[in-house]
Formats: sequence, C-alpha cells, structure tokens
Amino acid sequence: MFRFWVQSEWKDLWQKVEAGQRLSEGDALRLFESRDLHAVGALADLARARKVGNQAMYIVNRYINYSNYCILSCQFCSFARKKRNGDGFELTIEQIVDKARQALRLGVTELHIVGGLHPSLPFHYYTEMLRALKALHPSLRLKCFTAIEVLHLSWLARKPVEATLIELREAGLDCLTGGGAEIFDPKVRQTIARGKESAEEWLEVHRTWHRLGGRSTCTMLYGHVEGPAERVDHLRRLRALQDETGGFLAFIPLPYQPENNGLPVQHPPTGHDTLRTIAVSRLYLDNFDHITAYWVGMGTKLAQLALHYGADDLHGTIMEEHIFHMAGARSPQHLPEAELVRVIREAGRTPVQRNTFYQPVAASPTVSKCLCDSG
Repeated sequence: MFRFWVQSEWKDLWQKVEAGQRLSEGDALRLFESRDLHAVGALADLARARKVGNQAMYIVNRYINYSNYCILSCQFCSFARKKRNGDGFELTIEQIVDKARQALRLGVTELHIVGGLHPSLPFHYYTEMLRALKALHPSLRLKCFTAIEVLHLSWLARKPVEATLIELREAGLDCLTGGGAEIFDPKVRQTIARGKESAEEWLEVHRTWHRLGGRSTCTMLYGHVEGPAERVDHLRRLRALQDETGGFLAFIPLPYQPENNGLPVQHPPTGHDTLRTIAVSRLYLDNFDHITAYWVGMGTKLAQLALHYGADDLHGTIMEEHIFHMAGARSPQHLPEAELVRVIREAGRTPVQRNTFYQPVAASPTVSKCLCDSG
C-alpha cells in the first residue's frame, strides 16, 4: 500500500512516520502542497491506527448557547448580535437548566456551553449557572467557555485569569472548550477577528488552565484568508503548548462557513481541503491522541470519509447548534446516537462512546442492542 511513499520523493516522510519521528514545519508544508491527497491520507491513516487502533469515538452531548449578544464584531462571525438587533437572544439560568433537564432524559453526559461576550451579564450569572447545572446530576460534565470568554469573565470578576478559572472550577466547570483559536498569525487575526484576544492570550488561558490540572480541546478555523504557512504556524504553536503541558485532549479543525458575515471569500474550504487539513494535523500533531472530524461543519458523509484520513472522533450528538448554522452550515442540528454509531460502523471503524475526557463509557441500552443486532 505504501510503495508510493517508499519509491517517491516523499520517502523521507514515510520513513519519519514509520520510525515515529517528529515532522518539521517544512514537512507539514510539503504535505499541504502535495497533489496526492490519497497518499497523504494513507500516511495519516497509518499514524491514526498506531495511535488509537480501529476505534472511532463519539459523545452524547448537548450544545447550549446562553446568549449571542457580544461586545466584539469579528468579521468572520455570523453568530454575534448587538442589543439593537432584533434577532439576538439571552437565556435565563432557569431556561438553561430546563434545556439541560431535557437533555439528561436523552442520556447526555456533557453540556457544551459557550456564548458571546455579553455587555451586561454579571460574573455571578456564570457561576450560578454552573452550580445550577452541576446540581442536576453528579456525573454531568460541563465543558464551557472559550479563552476569550474566560478573559471577559476575568474582567467582570476583576480577578486574574488564574483566580477566575479557580472560581469557575469550584462552581462546576470541568473542561474548557477550544473555540476562538481561529488562526494565530497576527495579520490574519487582524483581518478576520479584529479586537479579539491575541494568539498569546489564547494560549496563556489554556496554559493556565492546564497548570491548574484542567484539560481542554483546541481548534483551528481554516479556509478563509490564510495560507498553508499560517496553518502550519498555528499547528506549531499548539504542538509546542502540548509539549509543555500535555493538557489538550483533542484537536478540532473547523472549516470556515462563508455566509451571513463580513468576511466574504472566493474559495471556501472544499472537501479535499478538509481531508488534507485533517490528515496533515494527524501527522504533524504527534503529541495529540485525538483528531476530530466535526460533522457539523463538514457534513456526515465527509466526516465519515475523514475517519480514513487521520480522524478518530466525530464529536457528538450536539442537539442544538447555532454558530455554524447561522453561518450557512447545511448539516442537521442533531444526530441521534444510533446514527453516529451507524456512520462509524459504515466507515469500518469500531464505535466507542466517550466522555468529556475521551475515556470510553458504556453505550446506551438502545444503541447496544443496535450493535448486537447488526452483528
């Protein structure tokens, strides 16, 4: 299968992967620029199999956005609204708890909660929300807030980031989300998210959380105005922080959604670009166990194919997603657990339900019966 690699100009990359050696930034650029997507994918699939075997993971979770009012005006964002807009929303803690109760009846193990930088909600709104949700069930995990939200909450609390994170953890925060990383290159960041936190600030929030013993995920928004060099720089910074802290659970590449925002692009990410990005991420991020194919952004068919290009996780059931769909995503709002299992099995992988920390958990009785019935 890998004769191409052994006999071609890519022989040195094959030898590095075969020997478990780290790829350089130059190697990653060569992979991004290669025209042979299938060969790159085959090499990434080898690296995936060595790391996680034949399994592919998913989580039974629910998304909750507490508000889309935001003091920022990021050019790429289709989600944020100002108070003067007629289609903004803001949930009370009681409404959030009600959504969580409904989700618990469906077997969720995690709530994924993010929102805009609200102009007037006080700090105690967020801590009271965490406490109220944590009181619903002792095993419910709360994966909440992006780095820029943490910085905003730190400002609201008038405390350093570390003290703010400690207070959020004491209120019930289990894991930080990886959103808001976008692209770390300062020129690109100025173009797509002027006024947002810098790359250094994003990384420092996660570094601080990791030093406190917390875990998080990380992301990269690709397919807008950046090029391969900016993508590799982004991956390099994530790999360096992972070397330092070991606190990242997974990497989640996010394809840019081009509609309903102030950042039009002529060539949004294609399926080939998405598969290549996942494959290069798997090969370059050698200190990450898990690479996620985010089905919300790419659709289930492409996410299924991505399981052969280095991905080993399909994320979750979601149940209600606003951010990508307000930017034009055509994927469903929700995938039942049984459907995620079917997608994984059709790809030839073994489905494994996971928790927030990517540890296997027992599947629901209904899904377990489906697995038995299908052989």
